[in-house]
Formats: sequence, structure tokens, C-alpha cells
Amino acid sequence: MRTPFAFLTKLLGAAALLTALPLAQAQAPTAPKVLRYAFQIAETGFDPAQISDDYSRTITPHIFEALYAFDYLALPVKAKPLTAAALPEVTNDFKTWTIRLKPGIYFADDPAFKGKKRELTAQDYVYSFKRFADPKINAPLYAGVEELGIQGLLALRNKAIAEKRALDYDAPIAGLRALDRYTLQINLDQARPRLLDNLASNDLMGAVAREVVEFYGERISEHPVGTGPFVLKQWRRSSLIVLEKNPGYRERFFEAEPAADDAEGQAILTRFKGRHIPMIDRVEISIIEESQPRWLSFLNGEADLSFIVPNEFVNSALPGNKLAPNLAKRGMRLHRILAADEAFTFFNMEDPTVGGYTPDKVALRRAISLGLDVEREIRQVRRGQAVLAQSHVVPHTSGYDPKYRSEMSTYDPARAAALLDAYGYVDRDGDGWRDMPDGSPLLLEVATQPDSQSRQYDELWQRSFDALHIRVKFFAGKWPEQMKSARAGKLMLWMMGNTANSPDGLETLQYLYGPQAGNQNISRFRLKEFDELYERMLVMPDGPEREALLLKAKRIQAAYLPIKTHVHRIRSDISQPWLIGYRRPMFRNEFWHFVDIDNGLRP
Repeated sequence: MRTPFAFLTKLLGAAALLTALPLAQAQAPTAPKVLRYAFQIAETGFDPAQISDDYSRTITPHIFEALYAFDYLALPVKAKPLTAAALPEVTNDFKTWTIRLKPGIYFADDPAFKGKKRELTAQDYVYSFKRFADPKINAPLYAGVEELGIQGLLALRNKAIAEKRALDYDAPIAGLRALDRYTLQINLDQARPRLLDNLASNDLMGAVAREVVEFYGERISEHPVGTGPFVLKQWRRSSLIVLEKNPGYRERFFEAEPAADDAEGQAILTRFKGRHIPMIDRVEISIIEESQPRWLSFLNGEADLSFIVPNEFVNSALPGNKLAPNLAKRGMRLHRILAADEAFTFFNMEDPTVGGYTPDKVALRRAISLGLDVEREIRQVRRGQAVLAQSHVVPHTSGYDPKYRSEMSTYDPARAAALLDAYGYVDRDGDGWRDMPDGSPLLLEVATQPDSQSRQYDELWQRSFDALHIRVKFFAGKWPEQMKSARAGKLMLWMMGNTANSPDGLETLQYLYGPQAGNQNISRFRLKEFDELYERMLVMPDGPEREALLLKAKRIQAAYLPIKTHVHRIRSDISQPWLIGYRRPMFRNEFWHFVDIDNGLRP
């Protein structure tokens, strides 16, 4: 039998435990705020000078910082200082740009620095810009840097090529000068009125420390070290990318300038203004190529963001282009924009079958274009998440006119067949398939990817080519490998996508500019008339005269058809209720440090 004293002792002990419990809970470490979502295509690496794909370029701007960036909430977009102290001082008719850096910005700690804190300096940007010109690196987007016309950079590159060695980084050039520790001066051969937008949009221009590059050598893509808000903690290639908050990141606070009538932007600003960024602790990105498991991981709460709702699930998730009631009931939010974006098919202009500039070759490409039912592509495969494109100039950029019309979007299989007949693409051996004018077999080799969505496009294309009696062969490969083959001129034709980095419509027309052949100009299109137009627009200020030249450039694309631009895509993202402050950036997928995670709302 228990004594009253024993019972009282036990009761007091239990009371003491209950009293102590809230204190223990209060002292427990706060759960980290982790952002999780998935890419549908694998990354290629994390060295700014060696990448060009959107997926790798989603990672790098969170690690490496450029001089300027676009305001997170401002529309139209607005360039703001990032590591720069202020906007550039521009003189000499847009040819000389002097930029002062903020002192006290440091690279993340790394063994390459041998235990010392490493401050960002103007010389780091001189070195980082030069890396794009190093022939040993073979930067895929070097032509875009060359296009800026930095004095002496091309000559320095050509000297390295002639001597068959790496670039001489210690050789001074007039175009890139560190006037002092914190002052960078860029001198250009010709006026570049939009250089500020180039610096703000080009996430590749993030500062890289020379000693890090030299320390890691050929493994530099695996060891990105920058001044940005996140650091790479784990990487399983084509599987998982993990980043964590940079513990040594400088004091930086949330600020933005949304338009007065932008209710969503104003609400985000009200909630976050003055908050220290980044607000989350960790980012985990999985690579899930197939749509179904990627979508299910989001529905199950394993992902915080469906970064582009897969087309196969648009009808159930977005009936009538509105968030489905069952998802809205769970507190999810829809983020939907017509993106500065395009999907297109390029023809290799050096290919003996589809390339060339003679009337018969142009007729073949035009017939292929006329035979592709893009409206059906939008309805059946894209589930309405796109609009017909009329040119390679994308929405929200200069030169884009929603009223402009061309044959780019026309579907007319009868005309396509007539064109093929007129130029000798007929069945000469009676096997039911068209042959080349010289009697050899006409066979189109179409590059594709081994995922379910790509197979839907392939089926649509097969139907279109069968209707024209054109034999076609599809060969699948992983996206990074197909991209390498495309740049090397080994693909006949391939459908791919592109997202603009800046509000200048000329940027997407790089895909047709002759000197960019093998880089952005994957079609290897070379036409003197187009190149001259392009070079005039580079140095010309915005205005009606430049818009008229952009129109001429669009008409040249429609006439020669080195690229058939199918659609401008509508991007629909859905966020979980605990992901706060997300809004898809217009020109750069840089947003992690502007969002928050409310763990209290997680299931």
C-alpha cells in the first residue's frame, strides 16, 4: 500500500516535469528552414564559364554574385546594385563604364584561401570576365562576352589561340582595368547603351576567385566558391544538389520596388521589408526527369514548389487555368505568367539534307514548318500552356509585338505538300516515301529525349511527317549530351527551349547571328544581311529606328527559316502554403534568398 508521502512525492515530481517541459521546448534548436523542389533536366556543372543550361544557371547566381541584378519585384524589370556600390558612371558615349564595388564583401571560406578571409575586389571581375575568353576553357557563351566589344579581349584570346596555350591572365588590356581595389573600369570598342542590363541579367558574370580556380583545376565545376548567399554542400550528379546558407554572408536586407498597383508585390514587400536575407537555411534540389513522380512528390508535400506544373497534370491541377479547388483548399498558391520564353526547332544549316540557302532547301524547311500542327501541340501536349509564336523575339522584350504575324505559326499541310512537289521532293522509287531531288532517300533525323513528355512530341511529329510522306527517325539522348552534339553541329534538327535573360529582344536573335555559330547560334545560320542588321542594333539606343530593324530581322527568320519558333510558353508554378514570398522572376531564376519557409504550416 502506497503512503500519502510517496503519492505526494510522485505528484510533485510530475508537476515539476510538466513545469520544466515548456522551458525545455523553448530551448530546443529551431528546425532548419529547407526549400525542396525538383528539376526535370539534370545540371551540367557549377563553373560560370563552362555552363549554358538554365538548370545549372539556376544554381550559380545563388553562389556567385554579379555586379548588378534585377529587382525581385519590379515590373518592368529594373537593374539594381548587387556587389556594386551604385549604378555605373557612364561616359564616352556609352563606351566607358566605371563601377565602384562595396567594400567588405567576402568569398565563402574555402581551403583554397588557406585559412584567410578573402575580400572581393575589382580584380576578381577582371579575372572572371577574362575566363570566358580563355580558349582552354572553351566557354559555350563566350561569343556573348565577345559581343560586348571589351577593348583588347579578343586580341588577347587570339594570341592564346595562335600560341596554343591558355589565356595570359596577367596581361593587361584596356577594356578591363582595376583602377584601385574597389573600382572596375570597362572600356568598349563601340557604344553599348544596354550594358547595364547585360551586367544585371548575366548571372555568368559572377565573381570567381583566381586562387580557387587554380586550387581545384579541372575539378572547378565541382567546387563553386563565391560571395553569394548559399554554398554547395552536396552534389550527386544528375540526382541531388544541396546548398546551405553561407554562414559568412554579409548583412543584406530585403528591399524591392514593386509597382504601386502590384498587389502581390506590395504584400510581399510589406511582409519582408528589412528582413535579413537569406531567410531559409538550406535548399535541396532533386533531379526527377519523369513528370509523374515529380508531380506526386509535390502533392505529397515532399516538394515545396512545383516549378512548372507538368503538362500531363495541367487539366486536373489548373482547370480553366485556375487552381483546382482541392489544391486551393490545401492552401496552395498559383503563380502564372506568359514567360519571356520560347520553344523552337532548329535546323542545322550545314546539314546536307535540311541546311543550305538555295530555294529547294528553303522550301524543305518551310514545308516542314507548314506541316507541323503547333495549335494541336498546344492543345494536346502543352495542355494550353503556351501561345503561338511568330518569331524568335519573346514577350516582355524590345521588338516583341503581339500583333505581328508571320508564316511561322501557319499550319497548312496542303501547301507543304505542294512546295515539296514543286521542288522535286517526290517519291521516285514507289515506296510511298518522298525522296530528295537527286533521287536519294529523304530521311529526317530528329533528336529527342527519353522521357514521357518528349515521347508525346515525337508522336505528334510522326503523325505530321507521315501525312507528308516524309520518313523520319527519332534518336533519344539525355539533354546535356544532346546539347553538346547540337553545339558541335552533329544534330540535324532538335526542339528545345530558351528563356531570355534581359529585356533586350536582340538577345534571343543571337541564335541567328553568324559569329555566334556553334555557341548560341546552334543552327549555324550565316547571312550577311542579318549580321549587319544585328551589329547595327547592338550599338543603337532603344527607339523606333531600332524597333524597325528588329522587325526586319524577324522577317529574315521567317523567310529562311533556320529556326521554327513554335510557342512562347506560359509558366504555371504552384507553391505549398508554407513557402512564403515566392514569385517567378522574369529573367533569372534567382529567388531562394527572397523567400521564407514557415515550418509551422508544414503537415
